[in-house]
Amino acid sequence: MAINKASELRAKDVAALETEIKDLLKSHFNLRMQRATQQLTDHSTLKKTRRDIARARTILAEKKQGAAK
Repeated sequence: MAINKASELRAKDVAALETEIKDLLKSHFNLRMQRATQQLTDHSTLKKTRRDIARARTILAEKKQGAAK
């Protein structure tokens, strides 16, 4: 669950980005469950994961839009 830089994500193809988003969503769900059961110690990871998901989705949308042109 490393924080991904935009440049690292841009180097990936569409299939790899979709896999990355799926993994990030699973990770975010697990973090939310840990928070709900009061097992989460570092609450900032939720925000970081949410931003990583948004970053990956944005780059995926850019790639799909670029491929459509």
